[in-house]
Amino acid sequence: MRRRDLIACLAVAGTAVLAAPALAADEKKKKSGGEDYLPIDPITGTTNKAGGRRGVLSVDCGLQIEDAKLREYADQSMPRLRAAYVQVIQVYAAGLPSGSEPNVDFIVQALQRQTDLILKRPGAKLLVGAVVAN
Repeated sequence: MRRRDLIACLAVAGTAVLAAPALAADEKKKKSGGEDYLPIDPITGTTNKAGGRRGVLSVDCGLQIEDAKLREYADQSMPRLRAAYVQVIQVYAAGLPSGSEPNVDFIVQALQRQTDLILKRPGAKLLVGAVVAN
């Protein structure tokens, strides 16, 4: 009975050893957008819809940074950048009237302003992929 348990454990351990090189290969894989692009996870904020229902405003964006030192600083400052972006989007989404479309130009300007403030200089260009209000 104990031999069966031992064989099962060895089989699971062998599978884990074989899967390790595949995980290492994924880490070396080039991220989308090129070397100068830093992706940012989607940023969401809660909106009010007609009838008292809740909605979601979602912004998908990233940073294009040519300067290697600034890109490294931006990568290290990503928690601060995300916090500033979330605050901007939440405040904007809370004031968005129900049934109206979001003003993408205003959102881009506000997020770019926060980017320049946190990185302490211009040079990082905010790229917006999608702005969706549900």
